[in-house]
Order: sequence, then structure tokens, then C-alpha cells
Amino acid sequence: MAVDIRPIRVPERVEADDAGELLALAELSRRLDAEALGTSDLSRRPRELLRDLQQTEYTARTAIGAFDGDALVGVAEVQWELDADAGTAYVTTVGVDPARRRRGIGSRLLTAAEEAARRAGRATTVIWADQLIDERDVPGPRLHAPQGDASISADGPIPQFARTHGYELGQLYRISALDVLGRGDEFAFQLDAALDAASDGYRLVTWRNRAPDALVDSLARAHERMSVDPPSGAISFELEPWTAARVREAEGRAVDAGRVNLSVAAVGADGEVAGFTELSLLPESPAVEQWDTIVLGPHRGHRLGLRMKLANLVALAREDPSRDRVCTWNADENAHMLAINVALGFRPFALESAWERPSTGESSAAAGSAGIGATTGS
Repeated sequence: MAVDIRPIRVPERVEADDAGELLALAELSRRLDAEALGTSDLSRRPRELLRDLQQTEYTARTAIGAFDGDALVGVAEVQWELDADAGTAYVTTVGVDPARRRRGIGSRLLTAAEEAARRAGRATTVIWADQLIDERDVPGPRLHAPQGDASISADGPIPQFARTHGYELGQLYRISALDVLGRGDEFAFQLDAALDAASDGYRLVTWRNRAPDALVDSLARAHERMSVDPPSGAISFELEPWTAARVREAEGRAVDAGRVNLSVAAVGADGEVAGFTELSLLPESPAVEQWDTIVLGPHRGHRLGLRMKLANLVALAREDPSRDRVCTWNADENAHMLAINVALGFRPFALESAWERPSTGESSAAAGSAGIGATTGS
């Protein structure tokens, strides 16, 4: 039977009669994550996938499936900002069931994702891929990102796939994990020491799921800087416009997806957010994801990043002491943030590579259209 490439049907509810394709996507994603990361603890559950694939006013996301009859054997996901000035789409997933590889399915999925980007008016595409770190001396040529020290084998399946389709390696991220089980008192002791050593007038504010109203506007400005301030290698990251309304939408979306988000902000004497960090507790998982951490330019040099992260680790131990690890993603060239994470005890276990294909200058539709798949959201 021929493999059919088409949008994945998105139901209104996970419990709906037509939720079969969404459930199949969750299962395939779980298996692909286990292969790429050595664990499925970070995989999105059906509820979160459903929320991701529903339309929002800020971003669009489309999931495209490869179907052999009723069986889902491959998937591609592509997302983009709905801001009229945006020109890049991000292919966050291209994955094929191991038993069905080397039959051109991945190439067809990528082509469909690129077509979705073109229809949305996004002429530049970036693809992301994860792989475990191989500690062995792998013979053959290595690929280095434009910045940083990490490298990957040029002969691996990910580089071969990306380069065959005209993509160039733009950045490598370390994916690291920190063991946190039973360490709440240890983190509290470290936080007390860091606070005792500080005399710069910043205070730490913590919250669960919803930011205080007094901080939401300056928090939005910090989120906006987060989209462009971190090292970007050779990848075309674009400014994401953030407002208080977008912060509230993101908070609600996380709760709807079944997550608990813990945040800490460093607040200056003027009452404005000088930096923030986020932990996201996945449902039905022992793992926690470290989301954004940023200290705004005028406030750097005070070790605020370390203080905020320690405070959030203390909050995590109080919120759910059964969680066993926190996973984080850092650009390999981001020496300052990596130094903080190494000091905390994070250990790398995988790499995420980002590949960009230069703009063709073509645009086949107005920015913001749904593109192929008709199911959007992030």
C-alpha cells in the first residue's frame, strides 16, 4: 500500500471518537524520543499535543503524518510566528518509524513541511534534531557549528539527511540533566549562601503558573528579549513580540496541557523584572524541563542567574519532591549559562542540532495563513 502524506486529524478533545490519529502521534513521538534521547520522559502526552496543535493568535503549528493505511509511520511538525514581519518557519520534528526508514518517507514529510512554510509566507526554514552523545571515538569527519566546541559525526543519519536537502549546520545545543531527587535542603543551603553574599538590591519573586500582575508587563519585555538575546549561531531567530496578553495566554496554555510551571524573577529597585527563569513539570513523568532563563543586559554581572535557578530548584523540591531530574537545553557557545549549569551539576547526555536552509526569496501566500494541514497552534 502506498504511504499517504497528509495532515494529522486533530480532535476537539482527547476523549473524542476521532482522536485516534492524535493518540497515534503521541505514541510515535514517544518511541522517537526514546531513540533520540534515551528516554520518553520528556515526550508530550496527548493532552499537550492537542493543545499545541490548536490555533492561537501568536503562533501556528501544523502536524503532517505519513500514513500506511490507518497506521501512522512518520510525522513532521512545523511552526511559525504569526507576526507579519516573521520570515522563518521551524520544522521541530521529522521522524519515521525505524522499520520504515530509507524509503523516502522522511524526505516527503520534509517537503510537505517546507510547503506549509511557503504557503505561510516563510521563505527560510530551520530543522531541529536530537541525538544521544556518543562518547566513543567515532572515526570519520566531524561537523562543527559556526560557534562553540561541540561537533557531530558528518556521516551520521541526521547530517546526511539535512545536508542532502540543502541545509547547513547552524548551531548545536547541549541537552543536560541535573539529578534533584532528595536535594531540596542542599539547594536551599546553596541559595542562602548566594543571598548572603549579595548586596545589590535585587529581590527574588517566585510564583506557580501565573505571574503577579505587577510584574507581567516587564516580564513580557524580558520574554521578548529572550527570543533574540541568547547566542544564535548561524540560525535566523527572529524577534517575537510579547505583551502581557501573550504571557497570560502562554500561562493558560501550559495549565491546559497539564503542566505546572514554576518561575522566579529577579526584580530591581525600580520594580521591573531584571531576569527570570522557568521550570515546567511534565504530567505523568518524573522529569522537569528547564525553560527560559535570561538576565537582561543592564543587570548582568550580579550572579542573578545562579540565584534564580537555585530559588526555583528549592521551589521544585517543595512543589513535588518526587521529581528526579531537570533537563535543560543550552547553545554550546553560551559559555556563561553553561558555567552556571555545570556549577549546579548538570551533565550533558544529548545534542540538539539546528539546520538552516537559506531563503529562496519565494513566498506563495500572505504571512499568517494556515498552510498545509489547516490545523495550527502552539
